[in-house]
Amino acid sequence: MLFDTHTHMDAPQFDEDREAAIQRALEAGVTRMINIGFNRETIPTTMKLAETYDFIYAAVGWHPVDAITMEDQDLDWIASLCSHEKVVAIGEIGLDYHWDTSPKEVQHRVLRRQIGLARELNMPIVIHNRDAHEDIVNILREEKASEVGGVMHSFSGSWETAKMCLDMGFHISFGGPITFKNAKQPKEVLAKVPLDRLLIETDAPYLTPHPFRGKRNETAYVKLVAEAAAEIRGLSYEELAQITTKNALERFGI
Repeated sequence: MLFDTHTHMDAPQFDEDREAAIQRALEAGVTRMINIGFNRETIPTTMKLAETYDFIYAAVGWHPVDAITMEDQDLDWIASLCSHEKVVAIGEIGLDYHWDTSPKEVQHRVLRRQIGLARELNMPIVIHNRDAHEDIVNILREEKASEVGGVMHSFSGSWETAKMCLDMGFHISFGGPITFKNAKQPKEVLAKVPLDRLLIETDAPYLTPHPFRGKRNETAYVKLVAEAAAEIRGLSYEELAQITTKNALERFGI
């Protein structure tokens, strides 16, 4: 009983074997997954997946890397999709200072607008944060994101940052990096996060866990993330799977 809270099974990397990859996820014990639509191309493909499979849900939003392309009608589009029964969150949204595609001020504006929309519609948000810990926390506070909460996806920050996000009502989600030998910080943070705020994910086809690192990731590998998380927390695999699935169902109102 596993819940992959963040995947991109609509990605072109799955064009040759999407159905088989989804079947492998089911065989691995995955009972639900959230596919992320994050721009003009991936929102329609995400919605198609969610409408095709009863166990696939959708999050829709505008990724910070694509922030410079977002227009007013795109925000209206996201708002209209939030009434769909399979859409459970706005995301992934946030800040990305690694890829130099959208100016910081544009990223900030687009993030603030989407948090405002989430508050208006009472939808949780899925936060993408790359090399922008301080600004993310400040904007979440300033925009009163605590009113809706959400998920810090593929968390890579310090315990201090995690604690500030927890204080705002966010869940902390971990993926493949917790299986890497040299990934000291994510493991240390995972060890401290309250169990009722813990989530797991793949971010497939990216961030592939050990021993498949360097190859394409897929939702079936969330089992490897769960096994690693269970070991770090001193729980059985079954306990960890049950806890994180319960957390995801509650967080996304499923």
